[in-house]
Parts: sequence; C-alpha cells; structure tokens
Amino acid sequence: SLFDSPAEWYLKARQSVQRFTISQFGKHFLSFCCRYVVHSYNFFLFPSTFGAMDPEFTVSASSIQFLSHYGFDYNKFLKDGIPYMNELQEKSLRQYLLAGNWEICSVLDRDSMKKTIDEVTSWIAGAEEEETLTLRDLHGFQMFEVQLVLRRALQNVWTQPLGDNEVMVKKVSPQHRRLLENSPHDSCQKERILMSARGFTNLFQALVNAKKPLVGHNMLMDLLHLHDKFYKPLPESYEEFKRNIHSLFPVLIDTKTVTKSVWKDYPFPRVSNLLEVYEVLCSSDINPTDPACPVIVLASGCSRYAEKSSPHEAGYDAFLCGSGKILLNTSQILVLEHSNSFPAHVTPEADPSFSEYLGALVQCLNQVHFTRGGVSSINFSGVDIPCRRPPLLVVRVQGWRGLNERHIYHELKTLCRFHVQRLSENQFILQSSKYKHARLALRHYKDHPHLQVSVYRHWRHSPHISCLLR
Repeated sequence: SLFDSPAEWYLKARQSVQRFTISQFGKHFLSFCCRYVVHSYNFFLFPSTFGAMDPEFTVSASSIQFLSHYGFDYNKFLKDGIPYMNELQEKSLRQYLLAGNWEICSVLDRDSMKKTIDEVTSWIAGAEEEETLTLRDLHGFQMFEVQLVLRRALQNVWTQPLGDNEVMVKKVSPQHRRLLENSPHDSCQKERILMSARGFTNLFQALVNAKKPLVGHNMLMDLLHLHDKFYKPLPESYEEFKRNIHSLFPVLIDTKTVTKSVWKDYPFPRVSNLLEVYEVLCSSDINPTDPACPVIVLASGCSRYAEKSSPHEAGYDAFLCGSGKILLNTSQILVLEHSNSFPAHVTPEADPSFSEYLGALVQCLNQVHFTRGGVSSINFSGVDIPCRRPPLLVVRVQGWRGLNERHIYHELKTLCRFHVQRLSENQFILQSSKYKHARLALRHYKDHPHLQVSVYRHWRHSPHISCLLR
C-alpha cells in the first residue's frame, strides 16, 4: 500500500518470504580484459532435506500456472535441485550430526532405508571379510544417510561411495574398521556432509566474500530471499535487515532505479518490465554504433540466452540485467552526458573504465527500487528519503450507508486509481502516486451527491485532533 512506510512493508514482505522457497537462482558474471565477457548460469534449487531437516513451504497455484506457461522444469526443481540452508539451519544440522541420531523424516527414505538394511543384513551373514556389495539407485543425501545408518547398525561393515548413485559396502574386521574411521579420506566426515548440505550456500558465501557489486532489477524481494534462505532468518527489525544486507553486499545496483533516473532526462520509452528495458536499450535509435560503447562478448558455452529468449527463467533474467545492455549502456549514457559538460580543452577518455561507470551511477548506488510506499527507493547505505507524492485526499460519505474501503476503491477505479484507508465511520483517506489522478478526483466529485472529496488537512480531518477540539 502507498500508505506503508518501508518498515511496515518489510514486516508484510517478511511473512511472505518465510512461507515460500526459491526454485531458481540466476547468476551473471561480467569480467573485463580489453572487453566485457559475459558468463550466464541458471541454478535449480531445493531446500536441504537431510536427516531431521524437513522444511515446509507454501505453493501458490497461480505461480505454478505462470511458470508452467513459460516452460519451467518442475522435475528438475524437485529431483535435481541444489540444496541450500541458512546459518541457523546449518547450526541445527551440525548438532544433529554430533548427536548421531540419524533420524529420517521422509517416509520414502525410511522405506528405502529399511529395504537397504534388510538387504545388507541378509548378505553379511554369509559374506567373507573384504567381500563387497554394491547398493544402487541412491540419490542426493541418501548417499550419506545409507552409510551413516549402516555403520551405526553394523560394526563389521565399511562403506564408501562409488560414483554419484552407488555405495560400496564391505565386510571388515573391527580392527580394520577402527583404522578406516580415522582416515582423513572418509567420505562421511561431518565437515564433508555439511559442505554437501550447504550446497548453493557455498556459492552465496563466495559472492559475499568477493565484495563485488551486486546487480539486480527491482531486486528488493530478491534481497529478502537471499538473507532468509542463505544467510539468516529475516530479523524483525527493518533497520537490522538493511544493515545486514549492506554488510553482505556493500555495493548494490538496482537497474530499475538506474533506468528510472535515465528516463527522466532522455526521450526514451518509459518502460519498467525487464525484457522491455532490454529491448529499448538494444534498439538502434538508443544504442548507435559508437567506438566508445563497451564491447560485450559471450563466454564460451554461455550463448544460449543470446540465441533464444527464456522469459522468467532466473538465469535469463540475470542475463538481461547484467549482460551489459542495461547496466553498461545506461552507465555509458551517463558518462557521455558527464563528458559533454567538460571544458572544450579537456578530452575525456574514449574507453571509460568500469570504475568510471560506477562513478556515473553514484547517485543510484545502494538505492533499491521501492514499488509502493512513502519512499521511491530503499537506501541500504543510509537513511531512506521520503518521496514527493500528491497530497492526501479525504472522502466524506453522506447518505450512502455501509461503504467500506473496497466499495470506495471500486467507485473510483473507473476514473483513476487510489489506495484507500478508512479514517472514521464516514471518512476515507485516498493516496495516489500521480498528481493528475488527485486533480481529476477533486474535479469529478466536486458536486457529487454522496461523496465529497477534498484535500486532507491533518488539523481538520484527524479524529484525534477533532476529539481534542470538541
């Protein structure tokens, strides 16, 4: 709602983020050596489900339909998704491994484990020492769970993985078993299990350690998910969330904020959708051939997205955002604008460096677009600056009983769009992001028999002040 402060919005968004999971993560790396080289990746993710860890998440039917329409591979998401966890989940898993309970929550895994133990128990009764048995068709964390459970249940066996889906079981003497348990090459060492269970979180931590600029488009919800899924559960405090994100990623660039700042001064089509922004910046009218324009090439094996569009695939969206057409081309426009202001005797460099591009974006750094509320962007390196909005309007209802916010909204929406909030029994506050809508409502309802619209004055319309003046 336009009435929400960033802190109020955050508390609402936090509840949503805690209920849902991430299905894909798109990553786009831009390296420079004489030219900008593009590396694009798309990762399917699925929460870690090891031992007692069995995360729950909500599924939205409309989201499933939307992603299915664009060809989302749900089998890959469910069967081959890379695990991930945050620090709190990792702490719980570490304690679980130290306790050695090996509790298995999944009914499917429990049935599979029982069948495996029965098979090994029957085999070992007649097996000789050093004889082996191969267990097949194991997937994901079953590779660890099978080994841990068998080692605990049977003191005269040893296990080790064979490839991705097979485990070798060997009958050994107790002495040999003790030697193998102390081997540094044991595949079931706790740190190795934790590393595997962390999965994609290892890459996230590498990104954090690199301290490189993080680029996204309308990325506020992305930042909430990054914090919640890979770092720590989202804190209750909005300010603490901001501090944490700034500590993780000191330089944020939201290309929606960047493009909006460029649209103000240039006669480009006012588009906000990521694909539309990309197409506008790729057009010959806006992106003429210029030797000063950054040279962008695709890395070997990363040409898929240039050859075929894949809307709403995470890797493709990252490609559009960070391929250079949005980030570098808008930066180039700002650099050229700055160079035009140089004195005639000063010649700017023909090939600006990336640090110069960042310099041109200085007003946009760490300013993440905020769609609805009292600010236009969230400032992750300082105080949020209130944005300029049309004045609040107040609607007074006369002779029209039983109206609520929804009734007022539907009454007005054929004319213009407002966010509506009840002020008193017969008064409602209206907030719009457009001045023309405020003017239109004041003019249209000037002589309305039931709805009187006027500019909101706190001293006149606030119920608290009205009580004091009585």
